[in-house]
Amino acid sequence: MLDAITGAPAFVRNGRMDLLAANKLGYALYSQMFKDPVRPANHSRFIFLDPRAREFYPDWNLAANNNVALLRTESGRNPYDKGLADLVGELSMRSEEFRVRWAAHNVRRHYSGNKQFHHPVVGDLELLFEALQLAEDPGLTLTVYPAEPGSTSEESLRLLASWAATEQVEEVATMNSGDR
Repeated sequence: MLDAITGAPAFVRNGRMDLLAANKLGYALYSQMFKDPVRPANHSRFIFLDPRAREFYPDWNLAANNNVALLRTESGRNPYDKGLADLVGELSMRSEEFRVRWAAHNVRRHYSGNKQFHHPVVGDLELLFEALQLAEDPGLTLTVYPAEPGSTSEESLRLLASWAATEQVEEVATMNSGDR
């Protein structure tokens, strides 16, 4: 289903904010988040532990507040989720900003709206988003980020798609040259 969505970034995440799968534009949009090969890409770790997040999210405070509120919602829904408890513990130990937000006990459902990004390759993007719970896969959410038709963000998404195709070609070429 993700590969069928070609004009907008799309990804599937779990309640711990792990990005489990994405389409090509989703991987391109969140390319910085996928740099760590050791563990799955995770919105929360990126926001609170990666300094690049402050530039990627022009309104970093809003992104941070929303992220913690979503984690709080998930902890209420699944209070015995060890993976979530481990993530909260890790973030609490490593980020004062996370700790303060977690202590506020804010809960929020965040299913549609606008988001702003500053991508290192294509610059500023203002995208709509819609998050849908997957009925056949409880606990998983599909999120799609279309641009307003005719906007500069729509043009930037086309540029991002072109960049992603080039990056993929370079990765395949690099992998194949290592096989020789």
